[in-house]
Amino acid sequence: MLRWTILLLLLGSTLAQAEIRLPRLISNGAVLQRDRELTIWGWADAGEEVTLALAGKSYVAIANPKGEWAIKLSPQPAGGPYPISLRGKNELVLTDILFGDVWVCSGQSNMELTMERVKEKYAKEIAAAENKFIRQFLVADKYDFKNEHQDLDNGNWIAATPTTVLDFSAVAYFFAVALNQKHQVPIGLINAALGGSPAEAWMSEEALRTFPSAFEELQKFKSDALISEITTADRARITKWYSDLNRADAGLKKWMLPGNYEADWKPMNVPGYWADAALGNLNGSVWFKKTVTIPPHLAGKPGALWMGRIVDADSVFINGKLVGTTSYQYPPRRYSFGSAVLQPGTNEITVRVINNSGRGGFVADKPYFLAVESDTIDLKGLWKYRQGAAMPPLQGETFIRWKPGGLYNHMIAPLVKYSITGVIWYQGESNTSNAKEYEQLFAALIADWRSHWHQGNFPFLFVQLANFMESRNLPQESNWAALRQAQAKTLRVPNTAMAVAIDLGEWNDIHPLNKADVGKRLALAAEHVAYGNPAVGYSGPLYKSHSIRQNKITIEFDQVGAGLVSKGGDLKQFAIAGANRKFVWAKARIINNKVEVWSEAVPKPVAVRYAWADNPEGANLYNLEGLPASPFEIPH
Repeated sequence: MLRWTILLLLLGSTLAQAEIRLPRLISNGAVLQRDRELTIWGWADAGEEVTLALAGKSYVAIANPKGEWAIKLSPQPAGGPYPISLRGKNELVLTDILFGDVWVCSGQSNMELTMERVKEKYAKEIAAAENKFIRQFLVADKYDFKNEHQDLDNGNWIAATPTTVLDFSAVAYFFAVALNQKHQVPIGLINAALGGSPAEAWMSEEALRTFPSAFEELQKFKSDALISEITTADRARITKWYSDLNRADAGLKKWMLPGNYEADWKPMNVPGYWADAALGNLNGSVWFKKTVTIPPHLAGKPGALWMGRIVDADSVFINGKLVGTTSYQYPPRRYSFGSAVLQPGTNEITVRVINNSGRGGFVADKPYFLAVESDTIDLKGLWKYRQGAAMPPLQGETFIRWKPGGLYNHMIAPLVKYSITGVIWYQGESNTSNAKEYEQLFAALIADWRSHWHQGNFPFLFVQLANFMESRNLPQESNWAALRQAQAKTLRVPNTAMAVAIDLGEWNDIHPLNKADVGKRLALAAEHVAYGNPAVGYSGPLYKSHSIRQNKITIEFDQVGAGLVSKGGDLKQFAIAGANRKFVWAKARIINNKVEVWSEAVPKPVAVRYAWADNPEGANLYNLEGLPASPFEIPH
């Protein structure tokens, strides 16, 4: 009996080794690139013959000594679904395979941000998202500093439905919808993005050699011992900070409960930051309370509480019952609750806010209300607050996953054999501290990806940073503007295009909700670069050249389209400077599809800036196609 068991175990091991295996990307429901010879690859026993059958044709490959095999498929027209069968010592059958256009969607959080995060803004679009010809493969957020991975650990192709689309990248989904409607072909989205990631995290070790500091950091983080040391120290430090906070917070046992608190609590307007109130600069926890009156017909009914955005973390209670909690500052606070929460008459809302560094509080110009059925109660205005516990600022976590090379190795390297139409990219916020280097980094990243994909200069479309942060009354320096200029300079790289988003941001949110227009502008760029439509207006005006005559600078633009236009009154956000580079606001006007800029205060101008600010409020130079001009500085 023992000998039979051993024999079966050995046979099972042999069979397991002999099975044909495919990469995760080549799986049921996949979208494969149309109209192009493409590779189907995988693993088997060394010397094993693998036969692939598709649409009445057969293809054969022999696995090499490492067990690797690859088959070149002849170009296939758009369409499907089709089955694909593979036979060696075992047989695999793939189902529901489409041929269409495949786009890699990468970058940081504004590419990663899902339709779920914007579901209130796009409720109709989500309800109508029943389209089996738009599919997404979500690449798991993982890193590796030592090795380029040959395959992904997990993931599946998912078709868009009103339920599944909530997990799609919002930018990528609207991009796909526009292309699918225009070209009537399947669109496959490979979503490989990670919030907060700098460009160097997405570059191969080979490409990083040109950037010594990033390359050295990659070498350093190849040490498992170092990573373990950092993560252990971070965990211990953060755990201790929160433990000390909770021990010191007098409100944790009782302040979430309704009751008489007026005598011990002070007033503060919400939204707002407590640094601007009597409490002053404080890190730690602060409790807030507000009473609202619920009419009898709304009591005992489910509802939702919208608490805007809160810096940094919060726990929210109604009548002592926890209705929601969020651990970091960026997500919108929208908390649903059931029928056992609201009572007729007086109800008490309590919010515990934890701020670990910087200014804590409630972000302005966000929704703050209680909603039950079709009724809403505005929560902005006077609240009462009380300090829970004061703490020293918490040193932040070391985000190891953002270190150079790691995301490329685990999230991009496994994709490079998969044929694609091109890339859409939304990233740059994490590189604003060094715009000068980004100009080289970004171009190097594009070259790096193209060299590894071996598909020539495939289209690489990217989003210029949106407007963000408070607007300023006077011209001044801006890291965000400098980064936008670096992005615009990347247009020198062949087969690239840029979607300008300077009018699509929100001053108080690094993750603006308008993702539909971003996706549509990327789709316009794709029409020109990927689909070869020379007639489409795909870009807003781009600085081309300038001339100086007396006290005026005249600027000429590419991508004028049907003509330049000032959207809403006189041109704004132009600044001019002389040799001292002290910029002042300038007058500007459109003459013969050029812009003339001047100021009586600068008799000998040498430089002009347009929309040169974190948030250049009122920037209004467009073309007649409705696309905004890119911010710029001249001379470059």
